[in-house]
Amino acid sequence: MAWTWRFEDAERRPIDGPNEAFSSQSDAESWLGQTWRDLVAKGAASATLSEDDRTEYRMSLLPAGG
Repeated sequence: MAWTWRFEDAERRPIDGPNEAFSSQSDAESWLGQTWRDLVAKGAASATLSEDDRTEYRMSLLPAGG
């Protein structure tokens, strides 16, 4: 099982992001916690966490109201 992130801009269009794969959900979430500011600077507005083909959740990377 591999945990991965997908990224979208504010219009929900996919954007290129790091193609990291993680062995656990907590590793994936820790990585995002350390890198989200860089991703936002590159145009990411949201991130979707998936385990293989199953979507776990989608979340905003922008501040509330952003």
